Amino acid sequence: MNARPELRALTSVRGIAAWFVVLYHIRLSIAGLPQDWVAFFAKGYLAVDFFFLLSGFVIWLSWSEKLRDRGFAAVPGFLHKRIARIWPLHLFMLGCAVGLALLFAATGRQDEANYPFRELPLHIMLLQNWGFTGQLNWNDPSWSISAELGAYLLFPFLTLAIDWRRVPSWAVLATIGSLVVLLHAVMARGGAPTLGTDISRFGLVRCVIEFVAGTAVCALWVRWKARPVMPAVGAALLALFLAALWRSGTPETLAVPALFAALLLALALTSGMKRNPLDNGALHYLGEISYATYLGHFLLFVVFKLALVNDPHSVPPVLIGLFLLLVLASSVALYHLVERPAQRWVNGLKLPARSYAKVNSEKAGHSLP
Repeated sequence: MNARPELRALTSVRGIAAWFVVLYHIRLSIAGLPQDWVAFFAKGYLAVDFFFLLSGFVIWLSWSEKLRDRGFAAVPGFLHKRIARIWPLHLFMLGCAVGLALLFAATGRQDEANYPFRELPLHIMLLQNWGFTGQLNWNDPSWSISAELGAYLLFPFLTLAIDWRRVPSWAVLATIGSLVVLLHAVMARGGAPTLGTDISRFGLVRCVIEFVAGTAVCALWVRWKARPVMPAVGAALLALFLAALWRSGTPETLAVPALFAALLLALALTSGMKRNPLDNGALHYLGEISYATYLGHFLLFVVFKLALVNDPHSVPPVLIGLFLLLVLASSVALYHLVERPAQRWVNGLKLPARSYAKVNSEKAGHSLP
């Protein structure tokens, strides 16, 4: 694990997943969209489950050895890098939401349900999805970033408790299966038929369990990457089998996390292979800017509807196309003008505690929205 290559296919898939979230949020506004497509885009929230698994994968790849080598002395450096990655753009978008809420209040359209100022401190600290709130508000997609912060705080303990390199492959596979069953059991016991049910209640546990499963998937990739063909074929076939089970009625909370774990392993094992379309430069760039796409599109759609749309439930395709172009343009701008400069600035700050050894900054392709 000394070499930490960027798996370009995973970066590309992250970009595709972010756009599925965009389409999920606008699906009911697209005039004339066939019901089959509405139903398809209605599952766009599942892209977040892939994000959680991918986050566990890449963070285990980037940080597990450093934390094992240096123990808790490496934890401040780890958290510093993660906060630099997720917090600045979140705070910028939250500031935009505050500006929008103040505009509503000034024009007599105060929206306390979607912009509750009493909950604003929780959002600033990224604690809003830790059981302190009852619904999504402010910038809705940021709930998953709040949940990710919980996974980051758990990660050092996980790394020091478990060294996947010493665990047989069958036991790693069994652990992934057990985590999937655990998530299903928790959600089924709580009356949640889908992974997107009651995010305020289940979002954190959903993230943490899938994040841990992602670390185990990374362990399998590490041991199989030298001879990837047969494991990749096996993982792809397993993903197809799980997709068929889901389609035939297996609960989403059981089938989808397992399906995505198998898909993640197959994508990682095939990344870099000749003629892999996911290594395409344009797709890779969409992955690079995907965090900006993910955090920026929701508020942009609110403003877009206010400015240009008469009926928010029937937006003409031409205007939908314009909105999607604006999402792309704003993602580019946010990435280059806000996200990356702010990340570099925060990374350059010195911690007040004792100094820690510098580590190489993670590539953008090794981070998530």
